[in-house]
Amino acid sequence: MIFIVVKFPVKPEEAENFVEKLTPFTEATRAEPGNKWFQWSRSVEDSCEFVLVEAFEEDAAEAHVNSDHFREAMKTLQPLLTRTPQIISRVIEGHDWDEMGELKVEG
Repeated sequence: MIFIVVKFPVKPEEAENFVEKLTPFTEATRAEPGNKWFQWSRSVEDSCEFVLVEAFEEDAAEAHVNSDHFREAMKTLQPLLTRTPQIISRVIEGHDWDEMGELKVEG
């Protein structure tokens, strides 16, 4: 699976509506064959930093970055950001989330 984490530095005036502006991109990506998850989070340390955690089957990532909705999202994102996003993109073993071995919740 391809596991991707991207940190987006958003302009302060765009932060409150950032995820909403990307709703079409989010929905289209989640509907793609081979998309495992596509989840936005907001930093608790910097309210202008958003983190995207996404995963794809290995053969699906290329179609994602070549899709129309990806190209449109890049155009939407450009004016909302203060600098180029940082990314980690790796092929990893596994096909889904695993339970954390160090912490078990019984209930």
